Amino acid sequence: MDLAKVSKLVNVPAAAVALLEKPEKEISLAVNIRVSDHKLVQTNAYVCFYSTVRGPAKGGIRFHPEVDMAHVRKLAELMVWKTALVGIPFGGGKSGVAVDPHGLDRPEKAILVKEFVHLIRHELSSGDYIPAPDMGTDGRDMATIFGETHLLECVTGKPPRVGGLPGREEATGRGVSTVTQLLARRCDLKPKETTVAIQGFGNVGSWTARFLHELGFKVVAVSDISAARYDPKGLDIGELKDHFARNGELLESCPIGQAIPRDELLELPVDIMIPAASSEVFTARNAEKVKARYIIEAANDPTTTEAEHILEANGVLIVPDILANAGGVIASYVEWRKARSGSLTPRSETYQVIDSVIGDSFKAVSDLADEYGISWRTAAEAKAVSEVASTMVDRGWL
Repeated sequence: MDLAKVSKLVNVPAAAVALLEKPEKEISLAVNIRVSDHKLVQTNAYVCFYSTVRGPAKGGIRFHPEVDMAHVRKLAELMVWKTALVGIPFGGGKSGVAVDPHGLDRPEKAILVKEFVHLIRHELSSGDYIPAPDMGTDGRDMATIFGETHLLECVTGKPPRVGGLPGREEATGRGVSTVTQLLARRCDLKPKETTVAIQGFGNVGSWTARFLHELGFKVVAVSDISAARYDPKGLDIGELKDHFARNGELLESCPIGQAIPRDELLELPVDIMIPAASSEVFTARNAEKVKARYIIEAANDPTTTEAEHILEANGVLIVPDILANAGGVIASYVEWRKARSGSLTPRSETYQVIDSVIGDSFKAVSDLADEYGISWRTAAEAKAVSEVASTMVDRGWL
């Protein structure tokens, strides 16, 4: 984010900008743990609290071989703006372990998760940091964290049987589909005539596809790390989900639709493109080839600055990640609140909260973009920065 540019738009004090230009706290850790008789994991782990002025640091635990502090810091900052934009009383944090989770079986991974918990026990038990699943981690890993701390509220994204929230698993996809529906209404798009391509068919992508299919949108293409499948008449998402449930395989072996090169999915002539996998998907190299009219960022940071300039010059409207994929952190707040109060929360209530909060934030961002003639990303960032700066004033930090 260009804080200087955004702060001028919403008149943020210079002192607030100075405080937000660098993180509050960073922790680098050496991890050395024997996970089996024949396997020793020696690597590094990183934790970043970017800002806690609005509440405890909230952000997932990422297991990926290329994780480093710069990567974790960037994602922690993103969480600051995401939580502020949707009005959730959390700050922004993130953590990561530089490890390939695919090289660990379930018991080995559990041992590594437990070791990470021991290394950051104070941050977890104090409530200063509230993690959740991220790339390379899942609900069972969050259950392992709870098993070590015995504090239900210290982690979100747990399975419902372990104090988790019904609807949390699909929450990000629910939010993305809600944003898509709101965008369609705003731009006078009829779902049955609106084509959608989704890059990534993991948790977020598959749930997004399922919700959009139920809403009547024509999902014509999906992809994962192995392949992409395409049907201009619309893929049968229910059949796709059934295939995965039966076979647990990648799209490479799926007989539904026709196979196309993965990179070609980003260039399909669809109405809406939804990147739901990794960062920096749209770059200066491929932005000119994008034919979609709208991009909804289900993944974090999928569009480089250079690509965004090209896409906007070509008339592509981008719904930014801090709005589009906020369903997950909204549900995390509901789960955290549930753990602290002991209340029962049905799936329908989870969906209702996500839809309501996303709806309010969508209107605020789109109205601000229209009022000032700015991009939706700039509008979302301006609202988020204004919220954080105002909280600093309320708390006497400024």
